[in-house]
Amino acid sequence: MTKSPDVVVIGAGIFGLSVARAAVRRGMRVTLVEAAAIGSGASGGVLGALMPHMPARWNAKKAFQFEALAALSGLVAELEAETGLDCGYRRCGRILPITTADLRAHHEARAAEARTRWSTATTGFGYELVDAGALGGWLAPEAAPFGAVLETLAARVSPRAYLAALAASLASAPDGRGQIRLGDGLARLDDASGTVHLVSGDRIRAERIVLAQGFAAFSALAALTGKTLGEGQKGQAVRVAVEVPASLPALYCDGLYVVPHADGSVAIGSTALTGVTDTKPEPAATADLLDRAVRFCPQLAGAPVLEAWAGIRPKPAARDPLVGRVPGLERSFVATGGFKTGFGLAHRVAAALVSELLGETPEHPLPASFRPEAHFA
Repeated sequence: MTKSPDVVVIGAGIFGLSVARAAVRRGMRVTLVEAAAIGSGASGGVLGALMPHMPARWNAKKAFQFEALAALSGLVAELEAETGLDCGYRRCGRILPITTADLRAHHEARAAEARTRWSTATTGFGYELVDAGALGGWLAPEAAPFGAVLETLAARVSPRAYLAALAASLASAPDGRGQIRLGDGLARLDDASGTVHLVSGDRIRAERIVLAQGFAAFSALAALTGKTLGEGQKGQAVRVAVEVPASLPALYCDGLYVVPHADGSVAIGSTALTGVTDTKPEPAATADLLDRAVRFCPQLAGAPVLEAWAGIRPKPAARDPLVGRVPGLERSFVATGGFKTGFGLAHRVAAALVSELLGETPEHPLPASFRPEAHFA
């Protein structure tokens, strides 16, 4: 039995690292346990798209995400100053090609709603319709015959660089409050005693245990509660080398993301395949992503592939992230399932969960649909 921390966090993806760092900054002693390496799961991808929900049918979830995205630039600046590491963050904005007259009418209505929901006059975050030709050749005009949306809230980040900065912050916490243990995964946990049994045979006891190992958290929860609350979904993306300005906006259309990064690469994603848990990139899916991207962004034609990536994302049955104390248990908590939104939400999710660990009311409460009670119901 190793020295007891206040909190054991299982999983070194975006949710696990964010929760561990937030807990350390609140004075708690944290041990983070990861079966493989930092970002070895879905968080270690290449896309890095931080995109808001549409400003329609406004609800608590969309408001929480909007506020999280608006605040993220400040947190990243603080993290970069603390660690000296560049997270590859930029509020690049996003373009959405408009392909039909009906879609144009739809986006005109969204633009009007955004001015209210996003408080454009105060925040400066806009959602405006523009001509496709006004985007400097980045978007092929023939791919957007009815114009395009240009919104300025979306951002991008380098996923691996962001995770590395979070890990560096945790490892350098004062008084050794942040410990990272790699290469040793969860075997089982005993909620009654607060004991985490590791694959190596070691045990760690803590007052609080947070399951944050992505889609693997669903099987851990099933072992504890007998309920299956989600599954993994294979996603694939590709990174190509191309000389385009890193200041260009990201593009989104019908599930396709095209995201320019500051390192001279453009990330393109993503696919979705439920019920598959292998992480081998499929050449046909890579080729399809490239073909679709070139139709919208001709500058990508012929760009050499730097990396094809595939990973298993957590997909809760209830779609929303799953965060909070596990119903019926005393010491076990969960933080997983930020399906396609985890990097934009993780800092606010972590702050709210750490407040719960400390028995406090969070400054920014989680939407009710994120709570385990909603998922278990």
